Amino acid sequence: MDKYFMNFNIPVLLTVIRIILIPFFVLFFYLPFYGSSFISALLFVIGALTDWFDGFLARLWHQTTKFGAFLDPIADKIMVITALVIVIEYYHIWWVTLPSITMIIREFIITSIRGWLLAGGNHNFITVSILGKFKTASQMIALVGLLWRPNNQIEIFAIILLYITVILTFWSMLQYLLSLWYNLKNKN
Repeated sequence: MDKYFMNFNIPVLLTVIRIILIPFFVLFFYLPFYGSSFISALLFVIGALTDWFDGFLARLWHQTTKFGAFLDPIADKIMVITALVIVIEYYHIWWVTLPSITMIIREFIITSIRGWLLAGGNHNFITVSILGKFKTASQMIALVGLLWRPNNQIEIFAIILLYITVILTFWSMLQYLLSLWYNLKNKN
């Protein structure tokens, strides 16, 4: 038990908090009272901030763990995919559904590849590029706008940003796959 408890630190706690926030931002999205969509978006923002802080603090305090490295991307994917599913369900129009589904597919592809790499002991090939960070930031901002929906201008901006995110999604996936291919080729 102590072996597993040693892996539980503040950065891992932030990741767990992100997972716990997911059903609450979903609940507030659907509650029928004024301001509930704002609360939903706010909870999503808090979750997105824990994504940044957990990694930052883990590196700063030298508290990176295998458990944290395993749990963090899972928490990210669950949070983002849940928000995308809500957006698809709420808008149910092709110009929101198509980019959302594209992002979900990308998440499954990259997560599957990372799982395959980890299973093969190839931990060194799993890196996040600056482009991936831009993709994540634009995705989070777009999703906040689509969850909150305070006015038409914010919704239009969020939908435009959703399309920019799709471009960054493909670009970062291509960059990741090319880097992976190059590294695996040179390893053999």
